[in-house]
Amino acid sequence: MNQHVEVNADGGTDVLSISGGEAIARMIQVFDGGVMFGMGGFQLLPFYDAARRFGLPHHLVNDERAGIFAADAYAKVSGRVGLADATLGPGATNLVTGLMEAFNAGTPLVVLVGDTHREHSWKNMTQECRQTDVLRPVCKELIRIESVGRIPELMRRAFAVATSGRPGPVVVDVPEDVSHAVHDFSAADFYGDAIYRGAPSLRARPDAASISRAAELIAAARAPVILAGGGVHLSGAAERLTDFARSFKLPVAHTLTGKGAIPCNDALNAGLFGRYDRFANELIEESDLLLVVGCKLGEIATKRYTVPGRGKPLIHLDCVAEEFDRTVPATLRLWGDVLLGLTDLAAALAPQRERLQVRWAGRPADIAERMANWRRKVGARLHSDEHPVDIARLLTEINAALPADGYLVADGGFAAHWGGLLFDTKRAGRAFVPDRGSASIGYGLPGAIGAAAAAPGHPVFALTGDGGFNMMIGELETARRMGLAFTVIVVNNAASGYVKALQHLMYGAGAYHASDLNETNYADVAAAMGCHGIRVERPEQLAPALHEALARRVGPTVIDVVVTRDPAKMLPGVDSRTVQIKKGDRVA
Repeated sequence: MNQHVEVNADGGTDVLSISGGEAIARMIQVFDGGVMFGMGGFQLLPFYDAARRFGLPHHLVNDERAGIFAADAYAKVSGRVGLADATLGPGATNLVTGLMEAFNAGTPLVVLVGDTHREHSWKNMTQECRQTDVLRPVCKELIRIESVGRIPELMRRAFAVATSGRPGPVVVDVPEDVSHAVHDFSAADFYGDAIYRGAPSLRARPDAASISRAAELIAAARAPVILAGGGVHLSGAAERLTDFARSFKLPVAHTLTGKGAIPCNDALNAGLFGRYDRFANELIEESDLLLVVGCKLGEIATKRYTVPGRGKPLIHLDCVAEEFDRTVPATLRLWGDVLLGLTDLAAALAPQRERLQVRWAGRPADIAERMANWRRKVGARLHSDEHPVDIARLLTEINAALPADGYLVADGGFAAHWGGLLFDTKRAGRAFVPDRGSASIGYGLPGAIGAAAAAPGHPVFALTGDGGFNMMIGELETARRMGLAFTVIVVNNAASGYVKALQHLMYGAGAYHASDLNETNYADVAAAMGCHGIRVERPEQLAPALHEALARRVGPTVIDVVVTRDPAKMLPGVDSRTVQIKKGDRVA
């Protein structure tokens, strides 16, 4: 059936006789929708046809989970709404992991899902399942379109909900008959507020009395410390936080998602706090006031709820009131946007700025000295010549090679934790893109696709384990088809490394079960799929391989790095601290 647009004049008002699928495509255009990733089915064919005719940038993926991971990374890097789609049943259920990632990470997504024809629902239609029940717990809102004529209204709501408050994924469930039905719309129906094209769309300030009290507490403190989380990036507040810290000489420790809240090479950067700290936990213990900014204070950030210690005075700034006191009681709660909260806090402290700068003048030098001492202590691993390659040496070479405007996408598990510990951002902002909403394995390659699509011309590295790469290896075809140039660095230890390392730690050498993989040359795999592959077996090969990959401007490159097979050296960490396990502990 030809469902192209027909425009009829009726009393001076344009009438668009179009399918529901085309109406959805028009609303995505209204919100300047960027790259979309998906795998369609019959239910959404009218949308696909409209996307083709309108030139919407839509790309087929080989697995729906990859599509939503790519959309997640696209949104994190671009600040725009990520877009994905899937067909009903298995297509919908394959979205669950990626939706959980986006929901927990606060990533703005609008996700279309086809559903059954309503006249035949619950009659064992092909691929039918109770998908709305499955998807609802892992999204910010699920909107089921029951009326074709309400598509413009409900798509406006989808973008508004996805980008306001703490951002998150919105699922739009589209029954087959709604997608295919032709309806007479008014051209005036297709509008939307431009503020909802990206996040945060709406901002609210903390109340003035609380800001004034927070300024008093900070000004009275002897050694305040800022703890920055991923909310700093959701608010676009990294430069503001950096300026705030520098203005008052306040050290900043960060979570995995908060990396880049202040440049890692800044004298005030104390690195990760919590489970994988360098010296930040010690700094927190010494402090007499913590300013927690855009951070949920979850398990890893608090080292399973032991950092900070009980009774530590704490000011918590967050746009989601439900996060206050969830894990650590707050002395004062600043409910509002991070960017505006820091702006108001800086203004409130401004009259005392010179006095406070004098009081805390020695803090940048102190933090820089602690960082230098830490680097000296662990230097043997950071610059290790052993082979197979030490993972710490790999991160050292990545730091040296990746330009300041580049991005490092990190898969779950080893990649995120090693990257969080050792990767150093060179600018304020989100240059480190881990999947910490759910820490799902398999994010690295599709995440690189999304990041490269969001930031054309910028270097993109993706750090992934061999296990995670195995899950998504088919997406090399997607990346090649899209013509994207980025580099996937495979940490090849021929194992499900975290599991094997933990089995070694808890049960001793040789007590491994279901944790080994076959030895695979991923450079050869990449070449077989029409991509560029480089095999690295010795540390001196790292720098040339990374520079070779950066020099390529066409298609993806896979660098297969053969790293240590010793389970005792796999867990993230490069110092000499001894891990002690007590019953019920989770050490990684």
